[in-house]
Amino acid sequence: MKYLDTKNLDNIPGTKLEENDTFSFHCHAGLDCFNLCCRNLNLFLYPYDVIRLKNRLEITSDQFLDKYVDVVLRPSDFFPEVLLRMSEDEDKTCIFSTGAGCSVYLDRPDTCRNFPMEKGILYDAEIKKTTRVYFFRPPDFCRGPLENKTYTPRTWTEDQDAVFYNEMTVRWAELKNLFQSDPWGKEGSDGPRGKMAFMTAYNIDSFRDFVFNSSFLKRYKVKSALLKKIRKDETELLIFGFEWIKFYVWGMKTKSLRLR
Repeated sequence: MKYLDTKNLDNIPGTKLEENDTFSFHCHAGLDCFNLCCRNLNLFLYPYDVIRLKNRLEITSDQFLDKYVDVVLRPSDFFPEVLLRMSEDEDKTCIFSTGAGCSVYLDRPDTCRNFPMEKGILYDAEIKKTTRVYFFRPPDFCRGPLENKTYTPRTWTEDQDAVFYNEMTVRWAELKNLFQSDPWGKEGSDGPRGKMAFMTAYNIDSFRDFVFNSSFLKRYKVKSALLKKIRKDETELLIFGFEWIKFYVWGMKTKSLRLR
């Protein structure tokens, strides 16, 4: 999910959907295109995706990042992208794809849940307001749109159990949008601050250790109620981490913590 410019909205491929617009779609094993969409993907993973997937696989964040992702820094960006690594077969199949479907279906990434929709955040600079935008964009080979099930953007999101995923992705998009400008200076994104920010976003196990087993809580005041939440809940810890990045990298004030 990305921030979009109103000037370039008409150039985005796919059919733009309003909140109450409908589309037909149903994916199932009886279609001859089943699983074809799970090949040769640039599948971006967001921080909440990583938490769900590493827990599903019962491995650590370090193990997941080492085995399942590629980290890419584009020349025009100042924060790395995390992409799911494809298999090394001829079709570059998704590593979680099987003949019966997705092996991690209940914890599949946000992008997969939204398919065949793509979502973005439209920012209107004149009124300083953001709205979500939707595009219906199945690949040409997809037979799903010929099926008889009909949805709106909202009902499809609900049907795919994607509501909370979307909320977490929007939180991340709002933070990621800050990195359109360079906060690193000469040290670059691979310097100490860049590595700390990446760890906070994508390695929840290391971030937990940093918060609770370093001098972090001696340097920063965190309300006791929030501390209890982030000790027990990785999602709450991730949300806290987003606020920490804003404070640590950008110096933005936050209600989550302050210097002692």
